Amino acid sequence: MKTVYLLRHGEIAGSSPRRFIGQMEVALTERGREQIRQASEVLKDIRMDQLFSSPLGRCLESAEILGRTLGLQPEIEPALREIALGPWEGLTVPQVQQQFPGSYEARGRDIAIFQPPAGESFADLADRVWPGFLRILQLTHENAVIIGHAGVNRVLLCRLVGIPLSQLFHLRQGYACINIIKWHNGRFELELINYTPTTFTPCPGAAADRQRIPTPGN
Repeated sequence: MKTVYLLRHGEIAGSSPRRFIGQMEVALTERGREQIRQASEVLKDIRMDQLFSSPLGRCLESAEILGRTLGLQPEIEPALREIALGPWEGLTVPQVQQQFPGSYEARGRDIAIFQPPAGESFADLADRVWPGFLRILQLTHENAVIIGHAGVNRVLLCRLVGIPLSQLFHLRQGYACINIIKWHNGRFELELINYTPTTFTPCPGAAADRQRIPTPGN
C-alpha cells in the first residue's frame, strides 16, 4: 500500500479582499507558517519517503517548514503549479468584471471549461496535474507528502471522488489542510479530506471515515 498526504500551503498575505491569485508569487503570513508547523506536528511520527512541492514560493516555503520536521528536502514537481489565470491574476472580482465585461459571469456558468485570456481552465489544470500525481505515486515507496494549492488539490480530489469539475468548489481546502489518499491493488481510497488539527470536513455524499474509489484511467 502507498499513502499520499496531500496538503495545501499555509495562509498567504493579502487574502482580503478576495483576489484571483493563480500563479502569482504571494508570501506566507506568519499565521500561515504556524499553520504548517501545526500540520507538521500531526505528521511528524509518520515515516515519510519523499516530500514534493509546487514550484511556487508559498508551497516551497511550506514544504521547507514541513521538511525540517520530517527530515526531508522538498522535490519540485512542476505539474503542481496552481492554475494560470492570465491577466486576471492580482485582480479583485469587481476589477475583473470591469476590465473583462461578461467574463466573470461566463466563468460561473461553466467553471470547468472557462479559460481566461492566456490562462487555463480547470479542465486544463486537471489534465496537467493528474500525470504529475501519477509520477509521484510511481516514485513513492510507501508514504509521500505533497504540498499543493487549492485548485490543484481540488481537481485531484474531484477525479479521486468521481465528481465533475463543475462541483470542485464543493470540496473545501483550507490553508494547511491534510488529505490522505491510499493506493492498494490498483484502487484509490480517500481516507481524509480537508483535515486540520481543529476541523474535519467529510467529502460530499460520502461516509465521514472512508470511501473506496475505482482506479481512474490515465
